[in-house]
Amino acid sequence: MNLSNFGFFRSLRRDNQQFAVIGLGRFGRAVCSTLHRQGYEVLGIDVDEKRVSQSLTDQIVAHAVQLDSTQPGALKEAGIFEFDTVIIAIGNYLQESIITTLNVKESGVPNVVAKASSEVHGKLLQRVGADHVVYPENEAGCALARSLTRPAILERFDLDPNNSIVEILVPEEFHGKTVTELQLRSRYGLNLLAIGQDDKFEINPDPNKRLHKGMVMVVIGCNRDIDRLPI
Repeated sequence: MNLSNFGFFRSLRRDNQQFAVIGLGRFGRAVCSTLHRQGYEVLGIDVDEKRVSQSLTDQIVAHAVQLDSTQPGALKEAGIFEFDTVIIAIGNYLQESIITTLNVKESGVPNVVAKASSEVHGKLLQRVGADHVVYPENEAGCALARSLTRPAILERFDLDPNNSIVEILVPEEFHGKTVTELQLRSRYGLNLLAIGQDDKFEINPDPNKRLHKGMVMVVIGCNRDIDRLPI
């Protein structure tokens, strides 16, 4: 996730309990299922009646409607324009995705998240008003490549193209050393944010805290410096 997206997430209402998801393919279903499990009311929409019926059968949405989202009248009748947040998960159908995004934004929906299948698609979605664009296939591919080449890095939060926060397994070279002895800032140009063990984290750990294999470190810094860690 890029730091520039923080503004979008800060703008979301914390009391928002309803979401509309347009497009019930694999990505849309995953969004619906996760939101539904977390207790939110989700309205699912798709032009394919079978997908609509299946989402209700699988109980991943509270309500589902079959309609053509490129038709503003159909969206209005379904009540889509009354939602604070609408996720457009059409992705692979460029024209339908762009027209739907335009329809939803022009209706006044404050928060529109749209799935893009390419960089050009993403730029077009932003041009017609999408507040936040996601690239699930690209992000999944990047995550897989990182996990294959840097398996000790458990999680990565991209602040920008050059800097990240990463959750990393304590390397063997750091085993038995204290935070002070690591000298992360002087040796690697990195700052230690937290140390974790047994799913519990200590923020701003004590300088005398001794690290052991199996523990987790959370560090922040330049990607080039992160890659120099002995992992």
